[in-house]
Amino acid sequence: MQDDNNAAGGTRPGVDLHSLSHGQLLSLLEELGQPKFRAKQIEEWIWEKNVSSFEQMSNLPKSLRAQLAERCSLGGVEEVARQVSADGSRKYLLRFPDRVSVECVGMPNRDRLAVCASSQAGCAMGCAFCATGAAGLTRSLTAGEIYEQVMHVRDDFGTRVTSVVLMGQGEPLMNYDATLAALRRLNSPEGAGIGARHLTVSTCGVIPMIKRFANEPEQFTLAVSLHSAVQRTRDMLMPGVRKYSLLHLYDIMSEYVDKTGRRPTYEYALIKGVNDSEEELASLCDFCRDNLAHVNLIKLNEVKGSKFRPTSDARAQEFVRRLKSVGVEATIRNSRGADIDAACGQLKQSIDRMA
Repeated sequence: MQDDNNAAGGTRPGVDLHSLSHGQLLSLLEELGQPKFRAKQIEEWIWEKNVSSFEQMSNLPKSLRAQLAERCSLGGVEEVARQVSADGSRKYLLRFPDRVSVECVGMPNRDRLAVCASSQAGCAMGCAFCATGAAGLTRSLTAGEIYEQVMHVRDDFGTRVTSVVLMGQGEPLMNYDATLAALRRLNSPEGAGIGARHLTVSTCGVIPMIKRFANEPEQFTLAVSLHSAVQRTRDMLMPGVRKYSLLHLYDIMSEYVDKTGRRPTYEYALIKGVNDSEEELASLCDFCRDNLAHVNLIKLNEVKGSKFRPTSDARAQEFVRRLKSVGVEATIRNSRGADIDAACGQLKQSIDRMA
């Protein structure tokens, strides 16, 4: 998935074919004395059909399949555990060949299938209300590993994925290159073929990377985890972005809207007695007023051992009413999969939550 300009030499034994650019794959086939058109065939098997074995590549000569099996691997994920929610959502604990694991979620809705995928194993941002960050960051995922989560969910449901949100484990913009490469493959007709506006990156607000993201040519969607428009509250809830002030975040989001013309989403988990006060609501209205934005209110999903609790239904409705009174579009998100700890902020790497 690297740029062709970064291709260097041949491939090391066991290299995952998902990690090769088109140029690197062509170089490998040249080494093996194979015609260039084989690259297209191989890429179709990898990215569109998501095969787990070289033997499944039935339109390749047996000799080439054997050479590929000797020189390369297909990466792959092992499903360690799966849970099914009463609402039809499915949460997966997937393990990669190096034994690192992540969780992802499939959420069906009539003829649509959304996937919440992870960009890192664990997270270094340390948000106070989120289960993922409790154990810290294990490592960033490769573009292929992000992509494979989506394909695993697709194959398990047996239907096309229509949207993907990188709102699982990790901070996508701290794994920027792999995140963009995965989004481009998910968007590509030679990959998952998902429309760019149905591919969403959720960030805690890493300002330099938002600036970079605004300059990408694709129409990918951006969601910012805001959770408070009061600096001291946000610093407490989201220590990983403490160095990026709300004033600077406001400025960069205005620049993002001006440059892209796209409407960002602000994610706001309503926590009783923490960010649901009159001061917090007034500050949120001020932050979003006269700004092209949609506020996605989430009644906090409870995490075992956490001191935080969700706000009341009535308070959540008051946030919607007040935001709309100042011209800000706001909705309360229906959290999917909460009964299996698959909702926002509940994902974790360990199997204990899957028992």
